[in-house]
Amino acid sequence: MQLEKLFRMQQALDQHIVEKHELQNEDLFNRKVLALLVELGELANETRCFKFWSIKPSSEKSVVLEEFVDGIHFILSLGIECGFQNLDYKLELEPSTLSTTEQFLLIYEKVNEFKDSKKDCDFQILLQCYLQLGTLLGISYEEMEKAYFAKNEVNYQRQQNNY
Repeated sequence: MQLEKLFRMQQALDQHIVEKHELQNEDLFNRKVLALLVELGELANETRCFKFWSIKPSSEKSVVLEEFVDGIHFILSLGIECGFQNLDYKLELEPSTLSTTEQFLLIYEKVNEFKDSKKDCDFQILLQCYLQLGTLLGISYEEMEKAYFAKNEVNYQRQQNNY
């Protein structure tokens, strides 16, 4: 995965948003954490992995993928907020042995651990757990990148249209 490229793209988008909305003097960390948690919930809702009471299947892969990359945007943005965009990432992306529901719960825990510590090691664990969720959902790294690039363009268009 081309994390350096994704970080550069995210940093440019973040800067564009900060300038457009005059947020230079705002601390956005907690808002980004909440945004990530909301996006994680939206992703879980599309997968329906926790809906034991329903027989309706997961949303189409394209919908799940779009929700998934929304989470990548906010994770990268949080890393940038803490100055972690230039770290040498050595992600050990072994398949998760957890169920999809358990992986979601683990990520919620890791988001909160990172929120409280703001340490690079906790950020890397969060990122790793999130990418493992993607593989559990049947999303390849190539699909993640391609979808990130596409959604990044959409996010710029939204800013131009006063979203």
